Amino acid sequence: MAEVIKMPRLSDTMEEGTVASWLKKKGDKVEEGDILAEIETDKATMEFESFYEGTLLHIGIQEGETAKVDALLAIIGDEGEDISGLLDGSADSGSDDEKSEDTDDDADAEEKEEDSDDSSEDSDDDAAEDSGSSSEVPEGVEVVTMPRLSDTMEEGTVASWLKKEGDKIEEGDILAEIETDKATMEFESFYKGTLLHIGIQEGETAKVDSLLAIIGPEGTDVSGVIDGAKSGGSKKQAAKKEEAPKKEEKSAKAEPKKEEPKQKEEPKKQESKPASTNTSSSDGRIFASPLAKKLAEEKGIDLAKVSGSGENGRVVRKDIENYTPAASGGGVQQFVATGEESYEDVNNSQMRKAIAKSLGKSKFTAPHYYLNVEFDMENMIAFRSQYNQLPDTKVSFNDMIIKAVAIALKQHPQVNSQWFDDKMRLNHHVHIGVAVAVPDGLVVPVVEFANEKSLQQINAEVKELAGKARNKKLKPEEMQGSTFTISNLGMFGITNFTSIINQPNSAILSVGAIIEKPVVKNGQIVVGNTMTLSMACDHRTIDGATGAQFLQTLKTYIENPVLMLA
Repeated sequence: MAEVIKMPRLSDTMEEGTVASWLKKKGDKVEEGDILAEIETDKATMEFESFYEGTLLHIGIQEGETAKVDALLAIIGDEGEDISGLLDGSADSGSDDEKSEDTDDDADAEEKEEDSDDSSEDSDDDAAEDSGSSSEVPEGVEVVTMPRLSDTMEEGTVASWLKKEGDKIEEGDILAEIETDKATMEFESFYKGTLLHIGIQEGETAKVDSLLAIIGPEGTDVSGVIDGAKSGGSKKQAAKKEEAPKKEEKSAKAEPKKEEPKQKEEPKKQESKPASTNTSSSDGRIFASPLAKKLAEEKGIDLAKVSGSGENGRVVRKDIENYTPAASGGGVQQFVATGEESYEDVNNSQMRKAIAKSLGKSKFTAPHYYLNVEFDMENMIAFRSQYNQLPDTKVSFNDMIIKAVAIALKQHPQVNSQWFDDKMRLNHHVHIGVAVAVPDGLVVPVVEFANEKSLQQINAEVKELAGKARNKKLKPEEMQGSTFTISNLGMFGITNFTSIINQPNSAILSVGAIIEKPVVKNGQIVVGNTMTLSMACDHRTIDGATGAQFLQTLKTYIENPVLMLA
């Protein structure tokens, strides 16, 4: 069945968008996750990906054209599928409206035909609903909805509010920190006034376009807007689904936004919120960053006793790390009697949901196989020791492995590839994804053009990206575009392990610890240092011999690191 793709709302203030370029053309095969087009919003040009698979049957907005949010952008369906009904929908809708108006006139004049009476009543009801809808939002009041902060974001969690109800808001003020499927990002206000209502509390999750907050003149009654968000529109939504696309385009902005919170509200009242250290003092809540909250929870620190050094007294990570508790008992673990079962339910974060979805898809769609090798690390250890004697230089083994892998990939484009149902993409650039563990799971920031960068540049970039990852400050574009991934657990003493391929990459390299053990050299047993690497390959793109040849090239650079400087 054909799927209608509408112009997406890619920012909170976006009302219309311009198609900067199409990356697919009519007739092309489209996979879920493929980038369809680049769309220019009021803030930036963003990639828009497909959530469906099939054939691109129709393009509704050509390159350079501008259209309102929810306008027909494209249609995806089965090859050869008849979509004339969808394309003629607007015209049909217009003629239906004219017929309805004529019927209403006849009903007013004669009041004899039952069908005409029904049409008139429906028309009156619609007018009354529209009138009620338009009067719901008082003058000067702005409804703020859950923004779409990344191209794949479908729902968001409010990590923390930096403003509370009744606070004065200036344009540009940070309202809240919102956790998406990729990072926690600050969300600023585009309006000026008083924060009259908070629709999504800290720790709660809601769909994109759900009621987030209401801003307006102090003292304004917004109960009608709130009630509309909680209970409004189910009847209108059912009617709209039966109307033609043109009718939907006119009303899409008003109604769908107010229905989604209703779906979320009931479960939220019943579910217990995740354990949070967002304590409140006698004069109100305490401001703290999400990372500070997690650290405080892990260390059993009461945030109310921590003096914040951030903006407006906000508690940040360094405040927790530098906190010295007064003479009192620390965090006390809950007592559990011997033989008594005990457990705790923890709500899945947006990141955890994204990890489950992407890695589950990879494991069960890509035929994985694994190649294991052991490298002699004596020369690399000596090289690193000498290299770090340079002024202001301190590179890690991981930095050197990234560089070696990047150089080797340039010689083996088949390993530096991506798989699509109708083609294989051999990348001639090398972007290395570096897996970084964070409290909520795992993120993969990307070192672009790693083969062209020096060891010092790789070291500085990896440190910066890892720091952003742990503070949830990575931007979506810093986690996109990798052509190969490296996961290193050597610092935890893990000697060997296997990883799941980070699609659409074709391979991932698992790096173990350097261990000292007996080895045979020149026919004698001596003490040596070795490291085990395991590469998971997608057999659709990388055959066994191809993967083995890549590892042989990598061995050359790992065991003779001076060649990386050539």
